[in-house]
Amino acid sequence: MELYKWTGHRDQGVAILAAMANARLVYLVDGEESVLLYESEGGAPLQGFEAYQVLNAVGDINDGYYAVFNNIPVTDEGRELFESRFQNRAGMVEKEPGFAAIRVLRPVNSDTYIILTLWKDEKSFTDWQQSQAYGHAHAKRGTSEGIDKKPNIFPRPSFVKTYIK
Repeated sequence: MELYKWTGHRDQGVAILAAMANARLVYLVDGEESVLLYESEGGAPLQGFEAYQVLNAVGDINDGYYAVFNNIPVTDEGRELFESRFQNRAGMVEKEPGFAAIRVLRPVNSDTYIILTLWKDEKSFTDWQQSQAYGHAHAKRGTSEGIDKKPNIFPRPSFVKTYIK
């Protein structure tokens, strides 16, 4: 499965949405910025959209209202270890109240992976961040066992971007 992502001004997003009225697009906003998401099972790539391979998918991205994009740059040599970390994840987030969907996205034309989670609302996401499950899922972060302490994996800092439907 592939996921295509377009980011731009809100007015442009609305115009694309109208032009592709029959497509199952997810439209998200943050102020004047908008994001369009389109999932495909081997269809033609969408012009002007960033392409990602979906490595892991749980839930329906159309069910979420609050979207969290954790953008993580990864070096070529770090890809295998990074992907292995997410292929073997505990899957705790799926059991959290308010969880709607997760996508682990491998970039096709860049070095930045996206861990996309969708939630019923922002409170559900912040509750997850304060939960024991979150602590367990991120327990190795900052330790000698954590992937964040391995050399030559992350060329620059990751960043988080949120949107609402």
